[in-house]
Amino acid sequence: MLEIHPLLLIVIIFSISLSFVTLSTIRMILTLKGYQYSAAALSILEVIINILGLGLVLDNVANVQNLLAYALGFAAGIVVGSKIEDKLSLGYVTANVISQDNSGRLALQLRKKGYGVTDWQANGFEGKRSSMQILMPKKQEVNLYRTVKELDPQAFIVAYDAKTIYGGFWIRALKKRHIAK
Repeated sequence: MLEIHPLLLIVIIFSISLSFVTLSTIRMILTLKGYQYSAAALSILEVIINILGLGLVLDNVANVQNLLAYALGFAAGIVVGSKIEDKLSLGYVTANVISQDNSGRLALQLRKKGYGVTDWQANGFEGKRSSMQILMPKKQEVNLYRTVKELDPQAFIVAYDAKTIYGGFWIRALKKRHIAK
């Protein structure tokens, strides 16, 4: 067997574990977002990296620093994978915005900025409200929050991932839509 310097071995084990968990996190996200074939392809690389890492750790299991390097790489991989997912921004988000201003002004301003807004009058604990539903690519989510806060600082916003979209305005206009910043 090839003799590796103990510090280099720690770095290699950490890197392998970090890579494995990063890929695992991304694969899980791809699966949840409906990209099963991409996730399956990524899983091949994930398994190869995992076997290499586990092999190194198990061959050197008597050294506690190797186990620690694997565990720290695992934890770091979760953080890195999550950060990559944030940057990829796959899929769509539905935001529900509730405004105390029930004049419809906020919905009009959001439409002028390019958002597809469905709005209706609603009743809240303290009276009439304007309720809006906005479907957008996940990449636009933070921009929407900023825009709503600028236009109506008191608005209530809740957003969630939209897994399935069928019919309606979005199917026809999704590729044409441009949202102003």
